[in-house]
Amino acid sequence: MTRRDEIECWLTDMDGVLVHENHPIAGAAELLQQWRDEGKPYLVLTNNSIFTPRDLSARLRASGLEVPEEYIWTSALATAAFLKDQMPGGSAFVIGEAGITTALHEAGFIMTETAPDYVVIGETRNYSFEAITKAVRLIGAGSRFIVTNPDATGPSAEGPLPATGAIAAMITKATGKEPYVVGKPNPMMFRSAMNRIGAHSENTGMIGDRMDTDVVAGIEAGLHTILVMTGISDEAEIAKYPFRPDEIIDSVADLLSSAPIESEL
Repeated sequence: MTRRDEIECWLTDMDGVLVHENHPIAGAAELLQQWRDEGKPYLVLTNNSIFTPRDLSARLRASGLEVPEEYIWTSALATAAFLKDQMPGGSAFVIGEAGITTALHEAGFIMTETAPDYVVIGETRNYSFEAITKAVRLIGAGSRFIVTNPDATGPSAEGPLPATGAIAAMITKATGKEPYVVGKPNPMMFRSAMNRIGAHSENTGMIGDRMDTDVVAGIEAGLHTILVMTGISDEAEIAKYPFRPDEIIDSVADLLSSAPIESEL
């Protein structure tokens, strides 16, 4: 098993690990600076496919964290990388926002409503019945069904919102077709991120706040997994699952070089 001091590259989730409700988590800025000082390749990951890396970089900067856009990896980028590998120069009908449409354009895809190779469902706050109907008919006619991430709900100040997974479930019910889901907990998300920075699983660490996405995908991708307690997980949540991360720590502050290394599980 990889020890923390043997890790040469890092992948980290964003919400619940580095930021919480647009406020930086204590130690996050220092950890990012530590990685830069040590020259360690890293990527900040998110299942959110609404925003481009440039948008997310600006949001993080407003929160007090400096993360250049080339250090951000989204489920939209992972989806575009996957589809480019599957069918270079392909076509897609997309339900989503700039995050996924920009990523697919940059991957060389054509956006079309006429017999597309793929129907791609991403995150948006403007799901339309007309677009969902079009997606159902195109999938029924043979287009392959792809979803950026499986999250059924997303947060808002007023409470949960239906998200990509919920819309995908509706399309599955209407078509009888299950989508291929690229984002976490599919380890494809981590593998594509590692490809982006030239990392190898045996010396890459993954930091997350969710057992059901971050940790399980990290385990399946062969990474050194670290769960932080600054997101949604608590001891009762951890106990629900038959697997364990390599380490459980209070927050990313425990990963600073001045912090003592906890005993691994």
